[in-house]
This record gives sequence, C-alpha cells and structure tokens, in this order.
Amino acid sequence: MGTESGWEKNIRKVTPYVAGEQPKGEGIIKLNTNECPYPPAPGVERALKEFEAGKLRLYPDMNAGKLADGLAEYYGVRPEQIFVGVGSDDVLALSFMTFFNGENPLLFPDITYSFYDVWADVFRIPWESCPLDSSFRIQKEDYLRPNGGIIIPNPNAPTGVLEPVCVLEEIVAANPDSVMIVDEAYVDFGGESMLPLVEKYENLLVVRTFSKSRSMAGMRIGFAIGNEKLIGYLKDVKFSFNSYTMNMPAIEAGAAAVRDDAYFKETVGKIIRTREWTKEQLSGLGFCFPDAKGNFLFVTHDKIPAEEIFQALKRAGIYVRYWKKPRIDNYLRITIGTDKQMEKLVEFLKNYIKERAND
Repeated sequence: MGTESGWEKNIRKVTPYVAGEQPKGEGIIKLNTNECPYPPAPGVERALKEFEAGKLRLYPDMNAGKLADGLAEYYGVRPEQIFVGVGSDDVLALSFMTFFNGENPLLFPDITYSFYDVWADVFRIPWESCPLDSSFRIQKEDYLRPNGGIIIPNPNAPTGVLEPVCVLEEIVAANPDSVMIVDEAYVDFGGESMLPLVEKYENLLVVRTFSKSRSMAGMRIGFAIGNEKLIGYLKDVKFSFNSYTMNMPAIEAGAAAVRDDAYFKETVGKIIRTREWTKEQLSGLGFCFPDAKGNFLFVTHDKIPAEEIFQALKRAGIYVRYWKKPRIDNYLRITIGTDKQMEKLVEFLKNYIKERAND
C-alpha cells in the first residue's frame, strides 16, 4: 500500500471479520451463512404492512419496550433483565466494550465464531484462545484460571458441538470475579440453554439472535438476558454510545415473531428433521462430522480434501463455508436448507465422489 501517511499513524488498525459470500443469480443454493431457509412468522409480514410510516418522524423507544416485554414474557424473566440490540453482533460488541476491561486476558475457544478476536482487537482487550480437544470440545480446566472474562458459543460455531450445561455452570461458578457470556445463537435447534441459571449467577450473560431460528437475519435483532445489574451496565454503555439503535419497524416485527410460538417451533422442527436426514446421507458418502446441534453440519471427507469439494460445489452453484485456518482447513460448514436444497447437495456430492473415484 506504499508509505504510511502521517495521519495514518493515529488510525486504529484491525484485521476485519470476513463474512460468508453473498452470491447473486438464479438457481444458487446458498448454504454458507446459516440463514433460515423458511420465511419469518406470518405475523411479521402483517406487522410491517400495518406499520404507519408517519411514525418514522419520531425516535424509536430506546429500550425497545414492546419487544423487550414480549421476550421477557416468553422466557419467564423480568423486562429489566432483557437487553435488545441490532443483531447479536451488536449485543456482543457492546458486551465486550462493557464487561471486558481488566488486565487479565479474555478467554474463548480456538475454534469459534471468528468475530470474537476481532472485537477484542478493536477494543484493545487482551485475549487468549483455549484449544478445543480432538473431539472439538472445550477443556474446562483452561477456563479455571485468572481471566478478564469468558465467552463460549454453545452450540459451538462452526463445529456445532453442544457442551453440557453442567460443564458451563462449573466454569461460571469458578469465575465470580469476571463476566461469562454464553453465545446461544443456535441453541433452539437442539441445545440446552443456560437461561435458567441467570438468576443464580449475576456474572452470567446469555445472548440470542433472531437471525437463525426466527428467520429474521435481514431485520437484525439480537438480545441478551442476565442479572438486572449486568443488564443495567450494558444499557449505560449503549445509551452513552448510540441510544436509538433499533428502528420502529424492527421492534414491531420482532414482537410479532415472538408471539407466534407455534410457527417458530414448526420451523425449528423442520430444520432439525432435515439436518438428521442430511447426516445419514453424508455419512453414507464417506463424510465425518461432530454430532451437530445447530442448523448446520461441520464435515470432512475421508478421501477428498475439503477445499476441492468447496470449489466443486461453488462451480455447481452450491455455496458452503470454508476456512483456510489451522485445524479446520479440511472441514466444510454446510447450512441446513430446505429438503429440496439438501437433496440437490447430496445428489451432486454423490455424483462428484463417484466420478472422481473413476478418474
């Protein structure tokens, strides 16, 4: 890039998060960003159609009260225990800014959501990654030492591995002097939540999203549930940074989504059934993978390199996620789509593996 200008010396420089590709065009099968293949609850569309555009001249409710109240009722907590943000990324970034300000390092797994180290670097938070074992499970002893905070995704992204609540509780109980965040972006697809423990541990924050199980990635809604004191500190930082982050239509649409529990459970059930079918099919084709509990699979083939399969799928208009990173450079993360999409994926892989064996 040439010689650095004088003013550039004062710039905060970071290596940014790299999102999955967003391909355009007809006939693309997009299985690379863990989006839900089904539309949001019908009430979401109604709420948006009925929204009065004239209200946009006003600022939205800085507490997103209608949505926060709906979430509080749904999860059986008090509204004061709810924090709402523009996607769980917003919630997590503000949480990093709020809670991780000590001298000891923030701890998280070495194979994890790749935004964690980015936020840590942006906010100048010292951090260390803790290696997962050979089965992609956390080693709890790594978190039973002095630290400036802990964040663990459960189920893990990108592996899909679910840790037992008892293991995570042991970690939070052993760290009363630091905040522990459990990122439950995928818990609705078959995981046990830490939510029942937020009353027991005031240093526990559970973060969720509407982007996966509630089919609303495009609306950007995330939330956290925790002790009222913890949520209060989080709101103090948010309101000192940008008070009006969630717009009125998002609040209305989010509240409508929470009310339609039957549709939510139906959608989650369909994805789980398709996931289990896909596991059987890929296993029969020579793929290995952890027992995923998210809306995706993390797979490796016993004979064909992951990058080769990734490129072959891409040429066929089927997009999955691949990272050229240590320990996971022979794995692909495959989002669970509709039955039809997964059937096409499996059929392509079946033919590709057969043709390659005959070469």
